[in-house]
Amino acid sequence: MTLRQSRTMLMLVMLMVSMLILPVSSSAADQAAKQSPAIKALQAEVQTAKWAQPWWMPRHKQKLKEIAERKQIELLMIGDSITHGWEGGGRKVWSEFYGKRNALNLGFSGDRTEQVLWRLKHGEVAGLSPKLAVIMIGTNNAGHRQDRPEHTAAGIQAIVSDLRKRIPDMQILLLGIFPRGKDRDDALRKLNTATNAIIQKSADDKHVHYLDVSDRFLAQDSTLPKSIMPDLLHPNERGYRIWAEAMEPQIQKLLGER
Repeated sequence: MTLRQSRTMLMLVMLMVSMLILPVSSSAADQAAKQSPAIKALQAEVQTAKWAQPWWMPRHKQKLKEIAERKQIELLMIGDSITHGWEGGGRKVWSEFYGKRNALNLGFSGDRTEQVLWRLKHGEVAGLSPKLAVIMIGTNNAGHRQDRPEHTAAGIQAIVSDLRKRIPDMQILLLGIFPRGKDRDDALRKLNTATNAIIQKSADDKHVHYLDVSDRFLAQDSTLPKSIMPDLLHPNERGYRIWAEAMEPQIQKLLGER
């Protein structure tokens, strides 16, 4: 073997070794999940609730079809049943505020942070280049498992990181989790409030912006009126109008409308 052949062989061996030791590329969310396997809020998974089985995966597939067929989407709404409800009790308000803004509703009832992570991983923003995504998720982490605030916050932050990696130029409006329960002594409301105190630190005011509109729903004594959220969790039409009006200045700004 000549000296030149020896050098070529050595280079090939070194290349093969380097390929074996290089880590496989993964999303920020995947990396966080591997580092913290005990935090369920980080482990991307499909919705497993029996009541959601008939419609959850078909809705996911329908959203993928809608994404493929629509020419332009500028605004995403990502979340759980409260966001899903823009297609129900909030339908009229959605039409008024977002009907002409090329908006897409990616809210799924019952979802926790891990379901949102799964949906993002399986194509729900693939090929999109929206100007803005509004995220409001986490109340089911409190309600379903009573997750620790730092765990729910980790799941929310993983969603933000995942979106930042997938669509770097998109603005993100991260909403504080809405208040729930009768008053400030409600155990699940306390979990949401504590989670909000953590996730607000995720804002950099460049690409990630934080907005908490909780006070808009509450009476002066911090009770949650049933005239706005009849089940003390989900807004009615009046509640959706309060939500839309509270977000509007930020949405106008982040969409570049003013």
